[in-house]
Amino acid sequence: MIRFAAAAAGLALICAAVAPAAAQDDPVIAKVDGAEVRRSDALLVRGRLPQQYQQLPAEMLMPMLTNIVIDTKLLANAARKQGLADNADVKDQMRRLEELVLEQAVLTRYIEAQLTDEAIQKRYEEFVAESAKNEEVHACHILLEHESEAKEVIAELKGGADFAELAKARSTGPSAPQGGDLGFFGRGEMVPEFANAAFALEAGAVSEEPVKTDFGWHVIKVEERRSAAPPPIETIADSLRGDLAQRIRAAYVEELRNAATIERFEPEPPAASGGGAASEGDDKPKE
Repeated sequence: MIRFAAAAAGLALICAAVAPAAAQDDPVIAKVDGAEVRRSDALLVRGRLPQQYQQLPAEMLMPMLTNIVIDTKLLANAARKQGLADNADVKDQMRRLEELVLEQAVLTRYIEAQLTDEAIQKRYEEFVAESAKNEEVHACHILLEHESEAKEVIAELKGGADFAELAKARSTGPSAPQGGDLGFFGRGEMVPEFANAAFALEAGAVSEEPVKTDFGWHVIKVEERRSAAPPPIETIADSLRGDLAQRIRAAYVEELRNAATIERFEPEPPAASGGGAASEGDDKPKE
């Protein structure tokens, strides 16, 4: 007997597949004992295939998908002839699967109604406001092999030397030809020691002490600070849609929970094995 968990997993894959096409785009592709098999039936099976197959064009998969649907119908017909449709265990699984189908249907309808362009735009604006808290700095650095060299550079800068010229002349880093310019970066884009030092500086300031990382000793200058620029909505629309769908689902389920009467019952503890406690003297040898 097929277990409910396995059947439910298959159902979840089916529900995640493409929806049936309109009638005019949904031709009959086979018949099984007179019952029609349409193209949409085959496409629904696509979600049950391994991921590498799902990425192939639908038309390439159509012969395989058609065979799967035909086999399913043949086996289902055989089960009905054997009276399995009236089996209590099968009926219980069917009831559970029906609930999963209904769950998918009501969520799809509700989420699609709420997932409007206006809602996505509003979520994007919230994302932009959240991103404004993520700061970036525009920094330059001079990378040196020894701490003593870094201290010499700091002394020269305090004496009026030009940072970019010193970087070109003395830095061992790949940014030396650009005067040590690293452009704008976020805190997580640099190693922690470097990022912490750079983000601790105000615009125009130079590090008072050399900064040690695995690359060597750095002298850092921060040119400018700014809030991180958010990506255009077009580049993250799918991510926003998915995030918003999850939020809508959670809010809807919470609404249903609040309106329902829900009772929870703790399972009965398992009965003690071994036939009860031993009486006094049970473990004594017999005389």
